[in-house]
Amino acid sequence: MIDLKNLTIQKAHEDMVSGKYTAVDLANAYLKNIEDKNTELNAYLEVFDDVIKQAEEADKKIKEGKASILTGIPIAVKDNIMIEGRRVGAASKILKDYRATYDSTVIERLKKEGVVFLGRTNMDEFAMGSSTENSAYGVTKNPHDTSRVPGGSSGGSAVAVASDMALAALGSDTGGSVRQPASFCGVVGLKPSYGSVSRHGLMAMGSSLDVIGTFGKTAEDTKILFDCIKGKDKYDSTSMDYDAVNLSENLSFATLDDFIRASAKEEGEFLVKKISESATKLSERGLKSVSVDIDQKILSSALAAYYIIMPAEVSSNLARFDGVKYGPREEGGNLLDSYMKTRSLFGNEVRRRILLGTYVLSAGYYDSYYGNALSVRDNIRNLFKEIFSKADVLILPTTPTPAFKIGEKADDPLSMYLADVFTVSANIAGIPAVSVPASSVEIDGKKLPFGIQLMSAWGNEEKLFKVAKSLLDK
Repeated sequence: MIDLKNLTIQKAHEDMVSGKYTAVDLANAYLKNIEDKNTELNAYLEVFDDVIKQAEEADKKIKEGKASILTGIPIAVKDNIMIEGRRVGAASKILKDYRATYDSTVIERLKKEGVVFLGRTNMDEFAMGSSTENSAYGVTKNPHDTSRVPGGSSGGSAVAVASDMALAALGSDTGGSVRQPASFCGVVGLKPSYGSVSRHGLMAMGSSLDVIGTFGKTAEDTKILFDCIKGKDKYDSTSMDYDAVNLSENLSFATLDDFIRASAKEEGEFLVKKISESATKLSERGLKSVSVDIDQKILSSALAAYYIIMPAEVSSNLARFDGVKYGPREEGGNLLDSYMKTRSLFGNEVRRRILLGTYVLSAGYYDSYYGNALSVRDNIRNLFKEIFSKADVLILPTTPTPAFKIGEKADDPLSMYLADVFTVSANIAGIPAVSVPASSVEIDGKKLPFGIQLMSAWGNEEKLFKVAKSLLDK
């Protein structure tokens, strides 16, 4: 019997190469777990019918000595990343039964390595949400407490890894959509530098913010997946190659206790305590703590700027879903009526963001809202440059709280948006960030994971992986 709970990509690779078990055996183990758990957790929207066939192809590669570290590794894919010939719908009724006509670049790169794709995972519709409650196909549940949300929008991918229904997974992160569910589910979630991973074949939400990220149980697993999918792509003009940074022996880190207290008043002291525990652990392992002074007002403005820039880009990107180009078409009395009936298939949160984005881009409001938000974005980028001129890594909470109850914030959009207060700044600035399961909190008799977030300068993922490993080592 394969010990899925303690399995890593490296261990699985070694076991398959040595003949301890085959890729088919491994795939069957995960399929059994999916069969046992997915009905309750709703992590997968679809389990692919050719999983065993994919695994058999991986076994051939392994026998021929052509295997890479990812050959035969079973992974889950968020339902907004295209795999040619397979259904992909961003958990929305407006793309019901739509099939991808090409592979996204990340999928193309993983296919070359012989990865086994298990299925597509649930998400907030078009990646708009922080709880995976906005899916047209039902809420995904947190495996640590099924009365609670898994986070969002990549909740299905996080749950798949946390509940051993996949060894690793892909998600997307526009304002925290990989890191927040990673924190709530107790796994590692990487949001790479903007442009480090091609967005070709990712359904766009906010084009200047979106990044495809990786989930794993260890920092090393997220790194292995990231190393495969990163790099320049001719189909994405924002993508680029870059050399890994030269790591110094002693990395430094900074914390922002006053900012944390100001951003999460009720939870402030609890969060500062959690950050202090992680900082102490890093100091004991040879990392240097440095002090940085910042203008708190600039960093505190990130959430407001995000909720102007993101809906503006949503409004533009989702204009294409009109019943003509993709998905189902709802017939009306005339063309406008058909458009309106088709677009009524969008869920409430998607409609809310489209309306908000259209408003901030409208005549008379563009400069005062969108223009000002772009100015704030420049200030935030400059602030991070200042921070990372003094420290290698910045440590913040991933979220203000552990996972909240299903339905708790559903009728209060503002409260839901405030859950992103510590994550959106990395997307605004385009810098990499990773959530690491640093501790747990007991609530209602259940141990809930709590994540610590590490940020670094653009292109410095290697620093994040090194610090994350230090934090996770027993």
